[in-house]
Amino acid sequence: MGQSKGAAELVAARKQLLDNGPIAEPGERRSRTPRLDSEAVRAALVDLYELWLTTKGAELGITADSGLAVVAVGGLGRREMLPYSDLDLVLLHDDVDPARVAEVADQLWYPLWDAHIKLDHSVRTVPQALRVAADDLIAAMGMLEARHIVGDADLSTLLVGGVRREWRTGIRGRFDEIITQAEARWQRSGEIAHRAEPDLKNGRGGLRDIQLLDALAIAQLTDAMPGLGPDVPGGGLKTAHRRLLDVRTELHRVAGRARDQLRAQDADEIGGALRLGDRFDLARILSDSARTVSYSVDVGLRTAANALPRRGLARLRRAPVRRPLDEGVVEHGGEVVLARDARPQRDPGLILRVAAASAQHGLPMSATTLNRLSEDAPELREPWPKDALNDLLVLLGSGRRVIDAVEALDRTGLWGRLLPEWGAVRDLPPRDAMHTWTVDRHLIETVAYASTLSTRVARPDLLALGALLHDIGKGRAGDHSVVGAELATHIGRRLGLWPQDVQTLSAMVRHHLLLPDTATRRDLADPETVRFVADTLDGDIQLLELLHALAEADSLATGPGVWGDWKASLIGDLVRRCRLVLAGEPLPTPEPIAPDLIQRAEAGGVHVDLRPAEGKFTYTVTVIAPDGPGLLSDAAGVLALHSLRVLAASVGAAGDSAINTFVVAPKFGDPPDPGLLRQELIRASAGDLDLPARLAKRERDSGIAASPHAQAEPRLIWSQTSAPGQWLLELRAEDRLALLSRLAAAFSACGANVRWAKVVTMGSAVVDAFCLDLGADDGAARRAAIEKAVLEVVPRPAPKRPETAAAT
Repeated sequence: MGQSKGAAELVAARKQLLDNGPIAEPGERRSRTPRLDSEAVRAALVDLYELWLTTKGAELGITADSGLAVVAVGGLGRREMLPYSDLDLVLLHDDVDPARVAEVADQLWYPLWDAHIKLDHSVRTVPQALRVAADDLIAAMGMLEARHIVGDADLSTLLVGGVRREWRTGIRGRFDEIITQAEARWQRSGEIAHRAEPDLKNGRGGLRDIQLLDALAIAQLTDAMPGLGPDVPGGGLKTAHRRLLDVRTELHRVAGRARDQLRAQDADEIGGALRLGDRFDLARILSDSARTVSYSVDVGLRTAANALPRRGLARLRRAPVRRPLDEGVVEHGGEVVLARDARPQRDPGLILRVAAASAQHGLPMSATTLNRLSEDAPELREPWPKDALNDLLVLLGSGRRVIDAVEALDRTGLWGRLLPEWGAVRDLPPRDAMHTWTVDRHLIETVAYASTLSTRVARPDLLALGALLHDIGKGRAGDHSVVGAELATHIGRRLGLWPQDVQTLSAMVRHHLLLPDTATRRDLADPETVRFVADTLDGDIQLLELLHALAEADSLATGPGVWGDWKASLIGDLVRRCRLVLAGEPLPTPEPIAPDLIQRAEAGGVHVDLRPAEGKFTYTVTVIAPDGPGLLSDAAGVLALHSLRVLAASVGAAGDSAINTFVVAPKFGDPPDPGLLRQELIRASAGDLDLPARLAKRERDSGIAASPHAQAEPRLIWSQTSAPGQWLLELRAEDRLALLSRLAAAFSACGANVRWAKVVTMGSAVVDAFCLDLGADDGAARRAAIEKAVLEVVPRPAPKRPETAAAT
């Protein structure tokens, strides 16, 4: 069969659209017109195909009373026709003679085939189409987008209305299949934001995901275009959708055929056609758009799952309870939400408390909560309150859970409000193939890896902040290490760090490449190499320790194979050689005790005082009581029992009395009356209050496992003091409920007397120093027994799963 005149005109008109611009009217002189932009091309193609189909339909007798209708699905149904996309059509009929239907179908399909237009077609009655939609999920989701083109509009309405009605009533039974199909597609096609040659249609964050959101919206389970807040980067989901369509449109034009995967060699041409810049500019736009879509789909699926209609006994279940997580923060329905009495307008630190609770408990933040914070929460004053800095450190110390939490904050504009400097690295593509992630994601990946190394350093807080900021200077003119060091100085001051810590943080950013570059490019046996590193660091052994851990985290976050045994051994060798020429760190010493506390201790009795500390939600609790085994454990346990988290502690003694000072923060609400704390301490000391059992129940009720898993292995460091039988034990570990109480009980059970102690909590990490009096029996076996007791109460990483042997 030869190519029909109508189809030939269709092909010629499409070619003219793609080559030049608008189609010349018959008899009008054709002139070279400006090239149509992507959106105009799609609109023109929709008009062109609709014109051809309506004209052809009228020619074939597909009229309003013919019992025949042509319905478009796919791109034409969505009005998103791309240059070389398939034409997806359904010919509906209603009790029409089969011979007549076959004749019409042949005369409709053959001209399109002859014109080499890819056609996905079917001929069905409305009941047949509804049965197909009921049996085939992909077909059902396609028919949700069906649109009447020509013929009997009542037939089209019956189809569209029937498919959507059955979709809504049957969504509960199909929801698991929807999730399974989406996850399988993401597994096959990967993430658009982090692929060198992404699949714009099927990849995570692509056009299929937007269609998934539309399908959930039709089921009345979620919004097709969820609001992401007023400060959302990139313009939100609607802009992301248009950009993805624009890039895919230009991909078709450049390739001259249908294509979903963006090839690296086409990226510059497509970026130029869209007036975005080069391939790196295009990659940045795609990353922003895909991550916005991906986050929106996560929100949509969560919202839909919670909105599914209940059946049977599920209807009788009580509504989810609201479990307190932090001040103004609760869990509800598996999400982190604001408490009913939360006042975001008056609480600038609420953003970080919500994020920290999300990361700590592994729960997503409610989209409604994030939108409310975006609209109402004021900016933090400078310098940040200590409470806000501590919540940031908790967030950064939560392992891989920090990734989703920061992504949610960033996609709703809240992360950029906390760190305005982030805008320069957001979605910034890497310039070399060695890097897997965009720069901003690389920074968060580095933070996640650094949390597993936190016990290797004395300052896990600075390690976390250094990991977050080490590449913050990228995306700006100049050496990113030099630029980043200056930015880190400004950020450190804004966060409220001490001047010495600001200096260390800046030096970490400035020299984060010093160890790997020196170890892999210079002779480690040359004394000048070691002297060069030592001089560069001004002899700061703490900075050397931090840079060692940062180098490993940075390499692990870069991509596969960047960190290996060879690189680890070279850097380790360099660090060992540097330590030999640097002065060692001084051992911790006890805090001085105020004279008025000594006087009260000498007077005897049990005293508990509570007064406000520097932070908005922090208090100082002073406990003075007759010294004896178990007192420190009881005092710390009573504080934990009343939801007071110990941020710092100083343990000392005067005469026969212990003087223990704690800096605490209530988990939520106001602190208890000091008289109640005193009464509970007396009961615990007398054995009338079973603290271990009560604390275990409190930990279970909080939703935390009895033996919570840590990101990093705990580290214990022994140092002998000048006093006979006294040893200094430094513990680097992750925090848990009543950890100090458990540690003190372990020491007491081992017969070790705590002479003095300094306890510091940095986010979710603790760095504690205990001076233990072991008496005459202070040998290695005794210390090993104490270590064993300590390791039984501190959080440890989950055991690694054994690798499955390959099948033979």
